[in-house]
Amino acid sequence: MKLVILDRDGVINYDSAQFIKSPEEWRPIPGSLEAIALLNQAGFRVALATNQSGISRGLFDMAALNAIHDKMHRALAQFGGRIDALFYCPHTAEENCACRKPKPGMLEEIGRRFAADLEGAPSVGDSLRDLQASFAVGAQPILVLTGKGEKTLAAGDVPDNAWICADLMEAANRIIDEMA
Repeated sequence: MKLVILDRDGVINYDSAQFIKSPEEWRPIPGSLEAIALLNQAGFRVALATNQSGISRGLFDMAALNAIHDKMHRALAQFGGRIDALFYCPHTAEENCACRKPKPGMLEEIGRRFAADLEGAPSVGDSLRDLQASFAVGAQPILVLTGKGEKTLAAGDVPDNAWICADLMEAANRIIDEMA
């Protein structure tokens, strides 16, 4: 099975320092929904792994998170795309859970649920913690320069084997060219 792991905020949709707290605040980055549809059409399963500490912080509840994801699923369907599984960590960094990226727990769970070896599986994010979680499970880390990506690249510490792509569309095309 071909599997791609994506972060959400800053990769699929615009990010916000104040968190994405409602469906109205969720806005796709141009080309991101088409990129997911392209991955689907090339035979990839797409799993989402997203830190959502706004839940523990009391900024939004599960109903709001579900409404945000419902909007994302509907928008994707308009392009013939789909996310096959959605995983999220509701915890703050202070809670020291195993699922919050940069820890690999969420990605390990994706591997178990899909019965997939994550070695070399493309994993796309815009922050160092996304890349660190990918690296920890042996996935292929891919940094997109949308969201926090440019700041992440400028700060350094990006794993040597990470691919650097302008956005999710460029990442999808490279994944398909090199791994399909």
